[in-house]
Parts: sequence; structure tokens; C-alpha cells
Amino acid sequence: MRRTSSAFIALTLTAALGACAYSEIGSEVDEGGFGDATMNNTLVQTGELSASISLAQRFAREVPSTVNFAFNQSTLTSEARAALDVQADFIKQFPELRFSVFGHTDLVGSAAYNRRLGQARATTVVNYLVSRGVQPEQLQALVSLGETQPLVVTQDREMRNRRTVTEVSGFLENDPIHLDGKYAAVVNREFVEGATYERRIMETETGNATEE
Repeated sequence: MRRTSSAFIALTLTAALGACAYSEIGSEVDEGGFGDATMNNTLVQTGELSASISLAQRFAREVPSTVNFAFNQSTLTSEARAALDVQADFIKQFPELRFSVFGHTDLVGSAAYNRRLGQARATTVVNYLVSRGVQPEQLQALVSLGETQPLVVTQDREMRNRRTVTEVSGFLENDPIHLDGKYAAVVNREFVEGATYERRIMETETGNATEE
């Protein structure tokens, strides 16, 4: 079965991200049900599970996923725009992926006001990403977490809490989830670049050993 449930992928991906450490593919199989094991095997065989987890890891490692805001503001700073430019470049490489943007605030102000402010910040980020060429359908429905998930617990103003966070949330629901030509080309390019880089390192190390 080539096409699988995007909801299952999103749940698997969320669980993997929440663990902060990625286990070997297959370890997440639920042995309590044959259907779950079969679904997991299908995802592994088609490359969907490993691809989604790998891309989430890459995004978290290579891209500044968080941008910060001035107090009581939802406008982007120059630093935020620079970070979002990097996000947009990554997202455009993978048109089959979906991303979620979460808006946060600090603890100053009422909960209702902060929910609206968090939503405004997330909306600003999404609009900017779209202006940089990201397809709107790649950006999942916005979620405002308001003041409920502070990085620093304080009643005072805290810039680290005034933020949006962009995360990989799975594959597009209507996208045929498989390693099509475009994605395969990306994988091949990165494989060639990685192999070339490793070869250069080995040649450099061999040369140094010879000189010694």
C-alpha cells in the first residue's frame, strides 16, 4: 500500500520529536496489534517513516526554528526575518511536508489577550513564509499557545517567551506520500555532496599522514 494515513505519520512523528532522542526504526511498533505492526512495516518499507523523522531531525538541527518578538508586538524584527528566510529555503525544498507554527507570549497580561497575541505572531510568521515562496497548504492551521508554555517562568517581561516555533508536523494530507522524482533528486544530491565531502576529508587525512 503506497498511500498511508497522514494522521498516523503525524502522530508517530510527534511522539518521536517529543522524546528528544530517536530510536532505531521499528522500535516504536505496538506489539499489541497486528495492524499497527503491519502499518509500521509499510511505512518503513516505503521510506515514509524514516523520511519524516529524518527531515524533522534535519529541520531542528539546521534551521533556526524559533523567532522572538518585542514586548506586546507581532511585527518581525530584522533578526526574525533573517531566520524565517532560512526556514523558507528549507520548506521549499520539500513541498510534500507540512509545517506547524505555534505562537507564544510571556506571562504579562490576561490569558485571553495573550492567546490573541500569540495567534497574531503565528499569523505574521505564516504570512512572511508565504511571501518568501512557501505554498500556503504546507502551513498547518495555526495554534496559539498563548502564555501556557513559557521557556522561562517569570511574571516579568521575557523575550525568550515571546516567540513562534516552526515544526515539521508530517506530510501533506492530499499528497501522494512516496519518494517521487523531486524528492529522490534531493536525496541523491545530498548523498553525492555528503560522499564528496567525506572523500575530501579522507584525502586530507591521508595526505597529512603521508607528510608526517
